[in-house]
Amino acid sequence: MISTAIRVARVGSAAELAAAVLMMLGYPGLMAAALVPSAPAFAAAAAVTYLADLYLHRKGSRLIGLLSKVRAGLSTRFLVRELLLILLLARLGLSQEPVFYAAIACFTVFFGLQAPHGALATLIGKRRQMPVVTRNVDLASRLAIPDAPPRLLLSRATVKMLHLDLAAVVGLLVCAFSGSGADSVAVLPGFVGIAVTLGLGTLYVLALVPYLRARRLPPKAGKVLGTVSAWLREYRPQTVLYFSGSDDSAYQVNMWLETLEQMEARPLVILRERVILERMAPTSVPVICVPGGVHLMNMDLSMVRVALYCANVGKNIHLLRVPTMKHVFIGHGDSDKVASVNPFSKVYDEVWTAGRAGRDRYAIADVGIRDEDIVEVGRPQLAPIRPSNGVPADRMPTVLYAPTWEGWDDSPGNTSLLLAGENIVRKLVEAEPPVRVVYKPHPFTGMRNAKAGAAHRRIIALVKKAAAERAGDPRFTADPAAQAEAKAELTRLKARLDGLSLAFDERADEAVTSRDGIVDVRKHQEAARLRAAWNETYWRSFPSFEHRVVTGAEPRLYDCFNASEAMVSDISSVVSDFIASGKPYAVTDSAELGAEEFKQQNTAVRAAVILGNSATELDQLLDAVRAPVGDPLAKDRKELKEYLLGPDEPTSLERFDTALTDLALKAEARNVGASSLAGAMLGAVDGPPDDEAELAKGVTTA
Repeated sequence: MISTAIRVARVGSAAELAAAVLMMLGYPGLMAAALVPSAPAFAAAAAVTYLADLYLHRKGSRLIGLLSKVRAGLSTRFLVRELLLILLLARLGLSQEPVFYAAIACFTVFFGLQAPHGALATLIGKRRQMPVVTRNVDLASRLAIPDAPPRLLLSRATVKMLHLDLAAVVGLLVCAFSGSGADSVAVLPGFVGIAVTLGLGTLYVLALVPYLRARRLPPKAGKVLGTVSAWLREYRPQTVLYFSGSDDSAYQVNMWLETLEQMEARPLVILRERVILERMAPTSVPVICVPGGVHLMNMDLSMVRVALYCANVGKNIHLLRVPTMKHVFIGHGDSDKVASVNPFSKVYDEVWTAGRAGRDRYAIADVGIRDEDIVEVGRPQLAPIRPSNGVPADRMPTVLYAPTWEGWDDSPGNTSLLLAGENIVRKLVEAEPPVRVVYKPHPFTGMRNAKAGAAHRRIIALVKKAAAERAGDPRFTADPAAQAEAKAELTRLKARLDGLSLAFDERADEAVTSRDGIVDVRKHQEAARLRAAWNETYWRSFPSFEHRVVTGAEPRLYDCFNASEAMVSDISSVVSDFIASGKPYAVTDSAELGAEEFKQQNTAVRAAVILGNSATELDQLLDAVRAPVGDPLAKDRKELKEYLLGPDEPTSLERFDTALTDLALKAEARNVGASSLAGAMLGAVDGPPDDEAELAKGVTTA
């Protein structure tokens, strides 16, 4: 019931729901206290509404936005509370006192100050907004970008301004507690509070004014764009990774950053949404975020020869229109889902797939992609995945359960969570001989389907219960000293990572982060080394037999691959990626197509143990883990790995670089040919050469 209420109220936790309920009940409480009248009750209700409102704002609750849509926004809530305070004063017999009229004047003037305050805060924010936001681009030596206004002034400015009424409210409540205005001392706190509220409000407005002066603002759009284009001509990027998407799709570009850092061609990342830049992983590659289509089309990208696209979105057209570069779809995963054979891919010069399987998918789908336009380059991102070396002697086998999310429709084949998830986990935690279970769900799990979210929570409870039972089982012994040492090392590693300060200052605005946003390459490399050390230490920080739930960003999915001897998953790119390890895996046929039809429709499961929703086939997977020599699917996995991902040699990164070089040469040849053709056509229009023209002129004169 509570979970349903949380979902309906659009809040993220029980604490947020409680705060929302208190805030909603607080306003009827204020009215009742004003009518009774009761100053103590009013003060208590006012405190509840202030604190609950502030808590919801600090948590960034979605309920705040919902209230604004139903005309119960922040300003309205403050105004209602202040009007009810005036009603309380009137009911207490203070309506004939000067402090009563002073209160009315105070709140009228105070709300009058909201307009210039809001206008100034908005104008400063907009005028400090850059037409292009950058990372790892040297703007500091080319542009004079002043520091941002103090965070105290602009961060949550509306909330801060409105809360300045506290002084007046407290002062007037002191008057209300006295119950009479006859004593001049009793009303003094009211006048003091009113003066403080109006004084601070006026000062806040005046404090913002200087930051609208030209010397406090970044250069205008034309100068910024010109400077970025000049930097581009100096840097001369050869390859661009272009991306546009929603705030929850940043992982699609993040997965390519390490590959870009390692490739030979000078790379550049072009983003279209500021929110993607905010969620982008630290990288040493130059990044330019260009929200405006016109700005992008006027940017000098004449030196770029290859543009890479990892998502099919409408804004791709803004770069696809440039004929001097070749355009390639590289995607953000490799699976048998329909998205992997999108007909939109016809707009690209080439489509790069991991292996032969990708080429065959397009041929079978017959969506207009020519076979000669498909290039097999492997998956460079899979380099961190280590091949199978058997079960380490110091621990029991580990099975990773990594289901995908429920998707945008209700197809039962999207995820195993709904119908098979609990059966899978229960059989794994009860397996004999025992295995360790690591549960790592898709980060979108439960986002659209409440039933999937409920199943996810039940599985977490199941894993944690099994872990607790195993901890008390005398068959399993831990090494507390080693685990304590590992946990201490984790703390030290995290402190060192935090000390590197690779993330940009969240308090700075985009103008300042563009000016100062250059990653220290040495620190960036050190952070990669520390993250690897953190991951290795993480798995030593708890008993090697302990079941584990991994829902955060760390350890990453590939780290879980390396810590496991087998995996259970659903149809998604996770399966194709895991195949790179060569380890046994199982895939759930939740739609109950049948093993043969399931394999026919999904290439990646042809070397998998196929599970029904009852998960009775899990014994086959566990047998393969315990006795690798007798694994009947080992040969099939090896062949499927090459079919899906290409050969091991040359490496995927080498093939990727070769494909880039070949396509860049094609782009250069096209540009030379187009230039020659244009020159020839211009000559034909202008007429014969000069000497022939002079001869013709002489004949005409004669």
